[in-house]
Amino acid sequence: MNTLTNRRLLITRPRAQAAELGERLTALGAQPILFPTIEIAPPENFIALDNALAALADYHWLLFTSVNGVAAFWSRLDPSGLREADPKGLGLKIAAIGPATARALTVHGLAVTALPETFTAHHLPKALGDVRDQRMLFPRGELARETLADELRKRGARVDDVIAYRTLPATPDPHGLTELRRGVDAVTFTSPSAVNNFVRLVSGDSRYIDPARIRRLGPDGIPLPSLGRAVVACLGPTTARAAHDSGLPVDVTANESTLSSLIAALQNHFARPISLIQENRWIRSLARCL
Repeated sequence: MNTLTNRRLLITRPRAQAAELGERLTALGAQPILFPTIEIAPPENFIALDNALAALADYHWLLFTSVNGVAAFWSRLDPSGLREADPKGLGLKIAAIGPATARALTVHGLAVTALPETFTAHHLPKALGDVRDQRMLFPRGELARETLADELRKRGARVDDVIAYRTLPATPDPHGLTELRRGVDAVTFTSPSAVNNFVRLVSGDSRYIDPARIRRLGPDGIPLPSLGRAVVACLGPTTARAAHDSGLPVDVTANESTLSSLIAALQNHFARPISLIQENRWIRSLARCL
């Protein structure tokens, strides 16, 4: 039995990246609702990234922890005149955090050298092996944690982590907001920034406060939506921690940072008896916010 049939599932990913998850949920009979909370923008300037690309032949490794990092990196190869340069010919090794990032690289003809067994930044250094005296280029988002670069430096690598893109709050989507007010079965998060901006959009604060208990109006003058008994589902432990810190009770955490893992976790959750879904879990979250 497919437990996602007719489930209303909110997708908070950037609109340009929501299609795959939406299509896969639709194929399972669910009703995906797009409510982008973040958008991807270029960095304030490309100086650091362009300088690194100009010295691409000096690096031993390229590190990618997101599809956005791949897109930002590749977009600067054209104006820099480096599209014709064969990274494999330069002796570069390429590491990806997971299969989605790896697929984005292979689309451009780049062969992935290292992929961790568990698809998180915490496990990526192990997949690289001995990195002493290895020079690495890490194109990352402005809000990305520096844990990966710090760990690699501790292992003796020389890491240039350059800002390749920014993650900005999205303007509330009117249709998505209307559907959220109607009620959803689950809200899905795939990044900490999606969590933080969602909470600000629906709560008007950095921590979630249920509008059903404390009345607040949205930008359209209509009360902000209450999540009620909606399931909170997160992609990976880092996103789950961000949700907890924002006052959201996390019901579902995908063990791996893949959409397949998130979907499977949702299916398993909705297979449980409805009596196990605790509405009063919101009361504990509310207490943390007051």
